[in-house]
This record gives sequence, C-alpha cells and structure tokens, in this order.
Amino acid sequence: MLKVMIVDEVIERAEVLQQALVQAGYEVVAYAPSTFDLHRQVGAVKPDIVIIDTDSPDRDTLENLIVLSRDDPRPIVMFTHDGDSEKIRAATQAGVSAYVVDGMAAERIGPIIDAAVARFDQYYALKREFDEIEEKLADRKVIERAKGILMKSRGLSEDEAYRALRKRAMENNAKLVDVARQLVAVAGLLT
Repeated sequence: MLKVMIVDEVIERAEVLQQALVQAGYEVVAYAPSTFDLHRQVGAVKPDIVIIDTDSPDRDTLENLIVLSRDDPRPIVMFTHDGDSEKIRAATQAGVSAYVVDGMAAERIGPIIDAAVARFDQYYALKREFDEIEEKLADRKVIERAKGILMKSRGLSEDEAYRALRKRAMENNAKLVDVARQLVAVAGLLT
C-alpha cells in the first residue's frame, strides 16, 4: 500500500481527496496546508508519493518542489485548474510526475498515481544510467591524463603507461582510477 502525503491549502478539498485515496486503497500519512518547507515535511513522514491540489502552482510552490526533487525525490502528482502550458512545463521541470488539469474524479486516482509512479521510475532509471555513464567518462579522462603524465615523464608508450598504472593498482589492491587520481594529484603538486 502506497503512503501518500496530501498538500492542499483548502482543507475541505483535501478531505475529499483523502476519502478518494482511502477508497482507492492508499494510506494517507500526512496533510500539509502548503508547500512551505516541503522537503522537511516529506523527510519527516517519508511518503511514497506527494499529491498537491492547488488552483495554480505559484513560484514558491515550484521552488519548494525543486528542492524536494533534488534532495529527496519521489513521485509528485499535481491536481490544478491551471492548464497554462508554461505552468505545466515549469511544474514538470520542478519534478511533477503527473500534472492533472480540471478534475480529480475518484475513479481516476489509481491510474493517475500509477502513471506518475511509472514516469518517476522511468526518469530516475534513465538518470542513474546517465550518471553512471558520466562517471565512467570522468574516470576514463583521469586515466588518460595519468597515462599522459607517465608517457611524458618516463618516455613510455601508451600501452606501457597503461600497464604501469594497472600494475600499481594490482599491487595496492586499488581501483585503476584511484591510482590514476593519485598520480594526477601528485603531478599537480610537482608542477
């Protein structure tokens, strides 16, 4: 059962949303009247998903969503009456997984949440993959730089420099990139 946090400045509207969520099989673990300090509120109750019901997302709401998405990402659903394309774009860039305009029918809650969770999972899987590729590229740059230092200082070929790095890594039971970083750092001190 997914744990849900509701954010809505209109308590009557939040109560209707809460009833719809409970009927759909979700556990409502918290209610907040605003997005002020949302990342701390979310950190305290650790919901699986955050649902925001607002007439129109304002700048403060979007800024709080950016902080939440950066520090403690999770699926966010926003129900609103504002279908302005700029607001939709801004909310999506702030981390909203599903932006629903004009209507929160009880029978639509489940599919909307499912879509938001699926979109969130897909986005973060791609982000993790991108981060891994970026890290590997950075590691490769360090290794190439270390090889260049060895080639220049010892007059080695590229293969010989690579083997020297690999040998040192094996002798020290260390990762090749860590040995390369050490070499680059030491070379930086000597120049």
